[in-house]
Amino acid sequence: MVKVSVIIPVYNVEKYLKLCMDSIVNQTLSDIEIICVNDGSTDNSLNILKEYAQSDNRIMIISQENMGHAVATNKGIDLAQGKYLFFMDSDDILDVSALEKTFKAAEEKNVDFVFFKAINYDEETEEYYETENYSMQAVVNRVGDEVFNYNDLKELSFNMAVTPWTKLYKKDFIKNHGIRFPEGLIFEDNIVFWESLFLAEKIYFLDEFLFTRRWRNTSSTRAGDKRFIDSIIINTMILDLFKEYGKLDDKSRSILCNRKISLSYIRFNKLKEEFKSIYFDELQKNFFNWLKEENLYDYLQTILHPKNKYILDSVLKSREYMEFELLMENYDLKNKNNFQKNKSRILIDELHTDNEDLIRVLKKNNLFEKELVKLQEKNLSVCEKQELTNEN
Repeated sequence: MVKVSVIIPVYNVEKYLKLCMDSIVNQTLSDIEIICVNDGSTDNSLNILKEYAQSDNRIMIISQENMGHAVATNKGIDLAQGKYLFFMDSDDILDVSALEKTFKAAEEKNVDFVFFKAINYDEETEEYYETENYSMQAVVNRVGDEVFNYNDLKELSFNMAVTPWTKLYKKDFIKNHGIRFPEGLIFEDNIVFWESLFLAEKIYFLDEFLFTRRWRNTSSTRAGDKRFIDSIIINTMILDLFKEYGKLDDKSRSILCNRKISLSYIRFNKLKEEFKSIYFDELQKNFFNWLKEENLYDYLQTILHPKNKYILDSVLKSREYMEFELLMENYDLKNKNNFQKNKSRILIDELHTDNEDLIRVLKKNNLFEKELVKLQEKNLSVCEKQELTNEN
């Protein structure tokens, strides 16, 4: 049996595809298959794949009409023959030792999947940088070198990367539980993450940076287009998963409700202007449907952060997205003014403290000067007496 099946959905990434493929075909673990699903690319991506396939018989190319990342990934799962699955993004880079290291860890620890770290790369600034959601140091500090599962983490699991490319999954675990990427949506990896986390009995964290995540403005999760409506659906699906698997305790419910509202507002701010109206209408419908649950609004008032309370109320009462936008601008402006007032107050307090310190120093200096004068007068008196004695 092949040790690892690498599944790579490909759509119009000719600029980055060679770097991605080089990082896969040159893995130190050679016993792999590489399933490339060309999702209706209109650029040179398919030709690039064919070039690699000519010189590497481990590469399989499947072409389909453009049906989305999830459909392409699910097709790869169906075709996979490996013991483990690795889901690769076609514009990113995998460390050449990653599959060997994660395969070894998965076998030694006998786990359902292995986590590892990723580093960020900003295409515009050409800078590499760490973030907590990809380094997951808080999780590492909790679990160390031990095998763990969701019950060992609970609310700390919100600090983990939901992305599938920070994990090596046992194929039988994925297939036996029927885990699939929700088709027709973006942000779909959230669902696979939470479902696999709830179902896994044994997980291991390999404390190494083995993946480079490229941040570019043309990626689907940064496009700011109509597809951002999917994030509203995904947030609802996540809440439903917590309920389905019996994980919705008070702490997680509070976190999820706050995240549902704050993430909705973050997505709204990242939208292009022409898509804000339709996004807002869908968000408002979603919030009203959400609040149909008895006493939910009253409950939310007890657990929401102040800004999230304001966002919720503003969405519910606004007649259109521009009114909502103005309400939020007003809220942010008030908070900015309050911040400036507090900052000014602190500066004034610091100045008062500095002035008081200066006054104390001056007073001390004044006392010192008086003592110095007294001493000088005393010395002068002694000198005069000595002179008189000398004359006599």
